[in-house]
Amino acid sequence: MRGYFAVGAEGLSKRLNLGNLMRSAHAFGASFFFTVDASEALRKAPASDTSKSPGHLPLFSWDSVETMDLPRGCQVVGIELTDDAIDLPSFGHPLQAAYVLGPERGSLSEAMLARCDHVVKIPTKFCINVAMAGAIVLYDRHRALGRYADRSITAGGPSTEPAKHVQGGPIMRSGRVVPGTK
Repeated sequence: MRGYFAVGAEGLSKRLNLGNLMRSAHAFGASFFFTVDASEALRKAPASDTSKSPGHLPLFSWDSVETMDLPRGCQVVGIELTDDAIDLPSFGHPLQAAYVLGPERGSLSEAMLARCDHVVKIPTKFCINVAMAGAIVLYDRHRALGRYADRSITAGGPSTEPAKHVQGGPIMRSGRVVPGTK
């Protein structure tokens, strides 16, 4: 997959949810993980992160939305049940994204919502567990930006394989192709 993504949470209070969210981020190939306004006890990977993700991806802890220091060009995608949020199945994921989820018994702060480039909701009847919501969003990103065959319109698997990726030859800044390549 092209691009990169990060996963984070604002105001989490349960270590188990943090560990499960970190494990999902690691499993789906996140570039880094972050917390915002987390208690000191939640600033390291808990035992529920059985993949030991901090050994594989950086963990950043910011005290507030204002101190978040994301890479240039990274779009913040809030996951929140708001009336004007985009339904996840209709959302076009940015190539460079930082997905942020709110606390277990609350919502993303007004400051975080203001920082978001996009707000997305999972079309459920009511709120679901933060770690489960994170896994659903990451699966959707993987499905949307990965190289998979088109989904079958009938039950069962796809009838065709995805097209193989084709790389062309190097292109010089002048726009001409290097001799001896395609």
